[in-house]
Amino acid sequence: MKKTILLFSLMVLAFIPEIKAQTFEYQVITSVESIVPSGLGRSRLISANEERDYKEFTSQRSEENNGRNKSKRKEIRVKNFEETKLLNFYNLGGIRFQNIVANDAVVSSKINQMATEGWELAFVVSGVESDAGEEDGDGIYITRYIFKRLRN
Repeated sequence: MKKTILLFSLMVLAFIPEIKAQTFEYQVITSVESIVPSGLGRSRLISANEERDYKEFTSQRSEENNGRNKSKRKEIRVKNFEETKLLNFYNLGGIRFQNIVANDAVVSSKINQMATEGWELAFVVSGVESDAGEEDGDGIYITRYIFKRLRN
């Protein structure tokens, strides 16, 4: 009986496809929206079209090894990227709600396109730098959309 169960188990296992750990790839899309009064800022939706390996620009530091990474900025910089124009939050009359809604429509379009390409919106992170004091008056609103999909 034990031999029959063992043989049956081996036969079942032979027909089960190999189980692999799922690995994902990630894509970051960033919206930078100006909150500069009078509409003088620039707003964009941007994403990289080339990859970088963070290890090339990373150093391991300790008490024994205090060396820093000697990478040049031009080695890190990405010149091949997608840039979509967005509208500024303000115009001469103040905050412009139509501009905000227009930006929402453009960002939604990008998210929908990414979804059709198999990307899943995994995380959304945002931050604001607005008016650093009486003399400043400038600011930006940044949102990072982090997508993932199964790696082939």
